[in-house]
Amino acid sequence: MRTIYIKYIEISLLRSFFQSKKQVERSGRTVKTIKRLIRRAYREILCISKPLIKLGGTTKEPIVLKNRKIGSIYVLYKKEEIKMQSKIDEIKKLAEEKISKIKNSQDLQELKVQFLGKKSELSNLLKGLGALTAEERPKVGALVNEARKEIEEKLSIAEEQIKSKMLEEKIEKETIDITLPATKIQRGSKHPVNRVIEEIEDLFVSMGYDVISGPELETDEFCFERLNLPKGHPARDMQDSFYITNEYLLRTQTSAVQARTMLANTEKTPIRMICAGKTYRREDDATHSHQFGQVEGLVIDKKERHVSLADLKGTLEIFVKKLIGKNCELRFRPSYFPFTEPSYEVDVSCFKCGGKGCSLCKQTGWIEVLGAGIVHPNVLKMNGYDPEEYGGFAFGTGLERLAMFKYGIPDMRYLYSNDIRFLSQFDRKDEE
Repeated sequence: MRTIYIKYIEISLLRSFFQSKKQVERSGRTVKTIKRLIRRAYREILCISKPLIKLGGTTKEPIVLKNRKIGSIYVLYKKEEIKMQSKIDEIKKLAEEKISKIKNSQDLQELKVQFLGKKSELSNLLKGLGALTAEERPKVGALVNEARKEIEEKLSIAEEQIKSKMLEEKIEKETIDITLPATKIQRGSKHPVNRVIEEIEDLFVSMGYDVISGPELETDEFCFERLNLPKGHPARDMQDSFYITNEYLLRTQTSAVQARTMLANTEKTPIRMICAGKTYRREDDATHSHQFGQVEGLVIDKKERHVSLADLKGTLEIFVKKLIGKNCELRFRPSYFPFTEPSYEVDVSCFKCGGKGCSLCKQTGWIEVLGAGIVHPNVLKMNGYDPEEYGGFAFGTGLERLAMFKYGIPDMRYLYSNDIRFLSQFDRKDEE
């Protein structure tokens, strides 16, 4: 049942209205007038809560008029100041009691809504300030705001205590017993291909070579044309390429870096360089991969210094025996490459069968690892060198194959399996 507080109104009129219409008529007032007075009383509501006498009391007991539809209407004899201090004290006391019983963050959030939310009792008191006089509003407003601030402070303290308690519980649950044996951390090692690259670079730097790098997305010009492979040349069919556009492709060999190095050397000084990096071809079997590493070397100098095939052979012997082992054997076979003339294939005795013949070496006892030769005059000419004055040699090999020979890896695809058991072996192999 609603309880409505009214500042002042004609008591007799309201009373007679609820008793009978005849008495209302005797009073000289019409029913319409009485209804208008009641509507005015509604507009002058101070608050909807417990009886006004419990909000601080008045000089007299209010007269109670009851009606089934309206409820209980408390009517005062005259306009008086309503004191809310006791009500505010009750709210603060209730808040303090409930805050002391908070157990978790959910309880805290519920109390915030109950005492500080839009529908809280303090908010309702603030909404009723419009019905007070100009003198009453600042006093009551100050009391409500002060109470709100006190409750906020207590809730804030309670929140910090809950957080501290939750942290202590978490620390207690997650305490590490340092006496227990530690969980072993799985540890791999440097990838065998990276080991081979570093070893090759260290070797050739000690021989006076420069380490050069170049783009993996290459143009047709540098990947083929400047290496004596014009458009339509049948030797292009040897390399199944990944073209991005008609002009750009993923480089099929690091030889493109040789062309860029020669063209960039405008002073035409001697060149001794190697380039290690990734290349791409459409191949995939035990000894080939669609992505593979390659290292290429180039030496260019004046012919009067007699850079010859003997220098190439001596360089490759040092390179292979140093990297794979002193006991390995080399075999040079005449071959064809568009960018060298004469050209050679360099084979190494099979590490798996020792040259007796197996499935890896296809029963030959040898595995091809290198391509080499004397730089073709057309390559020198297209990259700014006079073939009458300059000469040199070039060579190239696959990094994965060298890693396979050095570490005894039977299948190239193991290098890309990311198996930590496989990778963790190579620290021990280097120590051996």
